Amino acid sequence: MSAAKRILILYTGGTIGMQMSADGLAPASGFEARLRTQQRLEEDGGQLPDWRFRELPAPLDSANMTHADWLTMREQILAGIDDDGCDSVLVLHGTDTLAYSAAALSFLLLGLSQPVILTGSMQPAGVAGGDAWSNLFGAMRMLELGQRPGVQVFFDGRLLHGARVSKLRSDAFDAFTVLPRRRQGAHAPSIPPALDHRQPRRPVSLAVQPLFPGLGAAQLRALLESGVEALLLECYGSGTGPANDREIMATLQDAHDRGVVLAAISQCPQGHVEFGVYSASSRLQQTGLVSAAGMTREAALGKLFALLGAGLPPAQVEHWFALDLCGELTD
Repeated sequence: MSAAKRILILYTGGTIGMQMSADGLAPASGFEARLRTQQRLEEDGGQLPDWRFRELPAPLDSANMTHADWLTMREQILAGIDDDGCDSVLVLHGTDTLAYSAAALSFLLLGLSQPVILTGSMQPAGVAGGDAWSNLFGAMRMLELGQRPGVQVFFDGRLLHGARVSKLRSDAFDAFTVLPRRRQGAHAPSIPPALDHRQPRRPVSLAVQPLFPGLGAAQLRALLESGVEALLLECYGSGTGPANDREIMATLQDAHDRGVVLAAISQCPQGHVEFGVYSASSRLQQTGLVSAAGMTREAALGKLFALLGAGLPPAQVEHWFALDLCGELTD
C-alpha cells in the first residue's frame, strides 16, 4: 500500500459537475478546467498529488447509467493505468447509481493492484456550503495516504467498501453507508483467470424481481422469457416466497432448466438469505435459486454481470456467485 503519485480522475458526470439548464441541473463538460482552478485554492493547505483527467464521451446524469457504461469505465480505468502511468484511480460519479457502479467495478477489476475510489456529491461544485469539493479533494487525499487494492467509496468523510455500500438518503450529505448484514460466506480459494480484470467482458441481460403478495406466474414468466440470462429475485425475510403457488414454482424451475441463473437476496435492508430455516425457502431453493446470503442488491447484480460477462456457463456462475471474491460476503 503506497501513496499515490499520479491519480487518474475519471469524470462520468453526475451532480458534482452539473450546471443549470433550461430544464434544471444537467451534466456538463469542462469540469477539468474548474477542477484545476479549485485545486489552486485547495493547495493552500498542502500540495495534492499529480493527476490525469479522462471523461466519458458524454457526461451522464447517473440515472442514465447502463451496463455499457460500466464496461467503458473499466476500459478507461485500465487505459489510465497503462497509457497514462497512473497508480490510483478516482471516479467522479452521480449519486443515484454510484453504489451500483462501485459494486460492478469491484468485480470487473478483480486482481487490479491499484486502488480505486468513487465519489460524487449531493450538490454541484461551486455551491456555497456544498459537499462537492470536500468529497473530491478528500478522496484525493485518501489516495495520497495510500489505499489497499480494490474499490471503495469516499463520501462525507468516510471510506466505504465498494461491494457493500448502499445509498440510503436522497437529501443529506451522508447519503451512503454500509448496513450491518450477516456476511459469513466462504472465501474463494483464488480468483479464476476468467475473472481477472484483464479479461474482456461482454454485455449481459439481467433482471430484478421483488416478490410481493399477488405476483402472478404470468408476470414472472414474461420476464424470464424476455431473454434475460439471470434473474435476481428479491425474497421475503431470510429467503422465503410463495412456495404454495405451483405455477410460480414451475416457472422458476423451467427457467433454471433453460440455463437462466436464479439468485435470491433478502428484501430486508439488514437481511440475509438462509435457505432451510423455513419450508417456504427450502422449496424455493429446490427450483434452482442460489443464495446471495448477505449481499446487497447492488453487489449481487454487479457480481452476476461480471460472472456472466466473463463467459462462464451457468453452473460456474452459480459456483462463484456463492463464494466471496472481494469482501462482498465476509466482514
